[in-house]
Amino acid sequence: MTGHDDQAPGRPPRRPRYKGSHPRRFDEKYKELAPERYAEEQAKVAARGHTPAGTHRSIMVAEILEALAPKPGEVALDATLGYGGHARELLPRLLPGGRLIGVDVDPLELPRTEARLRELGFGEDVFTARRMNFAGLPRLRAEVGPFDVVLADLGVSSMQIDNPARGFTWKVEGPLDLRLNPQRGRSAADLLATLDAPALAELLMENADEPHAEAIAREVVGQPIRTTRDLADRVRTALHSGGFDEDETKKALQRTFQALRIAVNDEFTVLDQFLALLPGCLNPGGRVAILTFHSGEDRRVKKAFLQGLREGTYTAIAPEPIRASSEERRANPRSTSAKLRWAVRGL
Repeated sequence: MTGHDDQAPGRPPRRPRYKGSHPRRFDEKYKELAPERYAEEQAKVAARGHTPAGTHRSIMVAEILEALAPKPGEVALDATLGYGGHARELLPRLLPGGRLIGVDVDPLELPRTEARLRELGFGEDVFTARRMNFAGLPRLRAEVGPFDVVLADLGVSSMQIDNPARGFTWKVEGPLDLRLNPQRGRSAADLLATLDAPALAELLMENADEPHAEAIAREVVGQPIRTTRDLADRVRTALHSGGFDEDETKKALQRTFQALRIAVNDEFTVLDQFLALLPGCLNPGGRVAILTFHSGEDRRVKKAFLQGLREGTYTAIAPEPIRASSEERRANPRSTSAKLRWAVRGL
């Protein structure tokens, strides 16, 4: 042992060092990333209207519980388990006698969420975690039977957005990935390398209603783009060349990353499959609630529910989308774009 930089065996790892009084990088936020040890710090961050690093604040919990009305003994499906916030609220209401199946495609976050719910006392007799795409609903029905309650939260979890290594945000440097399951498919950077300007402009319009699609496509195509910063710089150049201010530029950045994420994960196709399969996987009187964050998603859910109502598959649907309260939007800005729709299966 020669240097003071060596760490003594058995000691906990040193906290990350950072400049200034507050950590800025994701991996430096050691207090936020350890909620079991620093609950007070988590509360402070949440009180400022922010989401603690590596966590997720579930949206419209009360509204979802009202729409789904889970009861003891029922079988529920959380089709997008994520951080497990909604599942945590559903599970106690299904007991005694009920159970919840939670599915997610993310191989990195699913084990962590399962561990959190196990620590809360939800054993394998009441909670099952499965790594799969929610379009695989028929396989679950064959194993478990029809469901009384189904929830699908189509938003990307804050854990994925906040971690630069996942490449979901334009705000920090990271690989331009955007895959919900980084073990399958091709990254957003690889997708961009295959597109010409007209194809990229069409993608941006179809997936994000991007008004500056053609200008962004001209600026992006043909450039060596491998990181989130590479793409963000090209979008900024396109918007600033057109004389747009920083607020409009930020909106274009959000829409561009959203459009690529939807394409990389084929999210609209998967959602269409899910909506088509859903009625056949619900018990008579079963309830479904779907939380969307994009007009393209909401249009698909609205159309499927209206069609089901006309055909008698559903006996009731939400007459209008439910929005987060003003208090929730202030406390959690990520809830601002959320829309909730529900439907009830016919008897």
